[in-house]
Amino acid sequence: MIILKSQEEIEKIALSCHIVAKTLDYLRGKVNPGITTREIEQLAEDFIKANNAVPAFKGYRGYPASICASVNNEVIHGIPSSRVLEEGDILGIDLGVYKDGFYGDAAYTFPVGRVDSEVERLLRVTEESLNIGIEKAREDKRVSDISHSIQKHVESNGFSVVRAFVGHGIGRDLHEDPQIPNFGSPGRGPRLRSGMTLAIEPMVNEGGHEVVVLDDGWTAITLDGKLSAHFEHTILVTTDKPRILTKIT
Repeated sequence: MIILKSQEEIEKIALSCHIVAKTLDYLRGKVNPGITTREIEQLAEDFIKANNAVPAFKGYRGYPASICASVNNEVIHGIPSSRVLEEGDILGIDLGVYKDGFYGDAAYTFPVGRVDSEVERLLRVTEESLNIGIEKAREDKRVSDISHSIQKHVESNGFSVVRAFVGHGIGRDLHEDPQIPNFGSPGRGPRLRSGMTLAIEPMVNEGGHEVVVLDDGWTAITLDGKLSAHFEHTILVTTDKPRILTKIT
């Protein structure tokens, strides 16, 4: 069931989303060679708690950490560890915040130090695909209009979209209807309405779209071992253009 949010609910979601955005912006300056992903997780958890909110992922369906920290060929759900980041790595940080009964969710893939031009292109195209998908999140469009626009941009640039994981609605629950794939034909799925809050999140692989989940039950990696990038925003569908809730303005 798709839940349309009241103005009061929207403002509470927006507050959680603002804390998500502030946390990612804070972490931007911490992602450097020599730091471990567990140290980054602790920084994120402390920052979220300092903003009187709760890290949404910790304990969610048994997940053991406050953020997802996915390095290089890890697509999503990488568990923070003692792994030390090195020059040229990329790190996808996905994090959620819970405050006053509502969730916010976003992800950003950071370069670690200097990365080569093809890696920069992967990050750029993935973020572009997110913004293109968001632009399609308008009243009376269909969910798959978002999906198709993301896939078209990614594949036209020679990359592939992950098909095993999708975006989602968000609100009182971290994952609500509708599911939002990053591929598919346009004009299908639920019609978008003002008051819908959606987490749109393209995951884009340098090589093929196939993934495999490791024995930890969480970490998804590319089957071919090539790099993967992940960007996500929580947005609000309005009567006009979509409102990005996890973007610092």
